Amino acid sequence: MGDDNVNLPPGFHFYPTDEELVVHFLNRKASLLPCHPDVIPDLDLYPYDPWELDGKALQGGNQWYFYSRRTPNRVSANGYWKPVGMDEPIISNAGKRLGLKKCLVFYVGGGETPADGIKTNWIMQEYRLSDSGSSSRTSSKRKGTSKLDSSKWVLCRVCERNSGSQGGFGDDDDGDGTELSCLDEVFLSLDDLDEISLPN
Repeated sequence: MGDDNVNLPPGFHFYPTDEELVVHFLNRKASLLPCHPDVIPDLDLYPYDPWELDGKALQGGNQWYFYSRRTPNRVSANGYWKPVGMDEPIISNAGKRLGLKKCLVFYVGGGETPADGIKTNWIMQEYRLSDSGSSSRTSSKRKGTSKLDSSKWVLCRVCERNSGSQGGFGDDDDGDGTELSCLDEVFLSLDDLDEISLPN
């Protein structure tokens, strides 16, 4: 995303927390409300490989952010995104459930089974609103148009984790605090067990 698209002040850094991504960005997007500054682009993720996001998505350090439509088909030209573990709830400081976060790993290659691909260091956190958080009914009444399925919007955060790191999010030197949760790290480590065959 070039500087000509968005007029941001010098030294602007984008390091939002999970709660900020869901409340201040994804919720406003799904509600058809303006977000100022409007820095996160809409992007149809799945035609792109993760290394092609530079210049297309908002870059914050070693991470790329964009909105996309939620789809079960997460296949690109050269690979696919494989979900890892269970969805993790995003909880506000007040204890309210705001949304869900899914962790995915990119595999190069393809085929019918995950064993057909080669695991890469690219990981994605896909944020979506809780079912009760969708405001498509109110926005469609306000606009007087047909009902929009705004619950299908997701906000994606992608990064390439360093080969020596356990996480990937927050590995840069800025200490931004946006790192993989303990659950994400456990699920990523368990994902390596896919290649191990256990005796019966």
